[in-house]
Amino acid sequence: MRKLLLWCLLLPLSGYSQQRLHLTLLGGFSNYQGDLQTKYFTLNQANLAVGAGLQYDITPHIAARIGFHYGSLEADDKQNTGQLRARNLNFHTKLMEGSLLLQYTLFDLSDRRISPYVFAGAAIYHFDPYTYDTLGNKIFLKPLSTEGQGLPQYPNRKEYMLTQFAIPFGGGVKFRVSENATLGFEVGIRKLFTDYLDDLSTRYVDPLILASQRGLKAVEMSYRGGEVKGGNPNYPALNTIRGGEKAKDWYYITGITLSIGLGGKGGGDSYSGWNGRRSQIGCPRVRQ
Repeated sequence: MRKLLLWCLLLPLSGYSQQRLHLTLLGGFSNYQGDLQTKYFTLNQANLAVGAGLQYDITPHIAARIGFHYGSLEADDKQNTGQLRARNLNFHTKLMEGSLLLQYTLFDLSDRRISPYVFAGAAIYHFDPYTYDTLGNKIFLKPLSTEGQGLPQYPNRKEYMLTQFAIPFGGGVKFRVSENATLGFEVGIRKLFTDYLDDLSTRYVDPLILASQRGLKAVEMSYRGGEVKGGNPNYPALNTIRGGEKAKDWYYITGITLSIGLGGKGGGDSYSGWNGRRSQIGCPRVRQ
């Protein structure tokens, strides 16, 4: 009798857990805002991004998400104007991110077909900025210390880490297309704690010191105005502003999402395990 009662207690919980787990997919674009891309949100110079993860529904409104995103970021002064264009710097980087998020959905999708939602959490991301020289050679920028990072002559300019912590947050709208799936549109912004996502932050250093410590290629990649037609080939004076050091960089991932319920009928944000919609499998009543 005890085993029968235990089975009756665990069976509904087992059904609910099957209906609360979802596979999530994202296809869209990634972009950044910083010293080479001054617009806060734009499709200009955006790149494709993809993502996948799992979502566990704690309640019909609150869910925990774990996910992985892959994309790329880039920006070029040739897309800027005025003095920024004359600087002629650019960067590219592959972007890999793992995140853990808490999501709040305004409406219960058991009762409605559409609902807005918001999310926030923590993320670890990896980047490695690079560019191409005039011969088309791929040049990674961090080892060059283009602003004196890590050089003894500039003790206050520390080397930046290529794997860092970020705070992701954002929101979207999702639409239930079946009992087992939802489609949505999501905008996710990442607050960073570095200004070197684009290898650009502060002021120019002494080119002689930079050349002696990191080589002539470092000097060549730290200022490229001479490559522009009619540009100034002379290296800027010491401490001339190169980037805006007061503001950190950002990046964002935006796209179409698909959520598919795992483990049986009633997934995909349908929440059929709540609101009294229990499994039809029952247990015999025990007479006293």
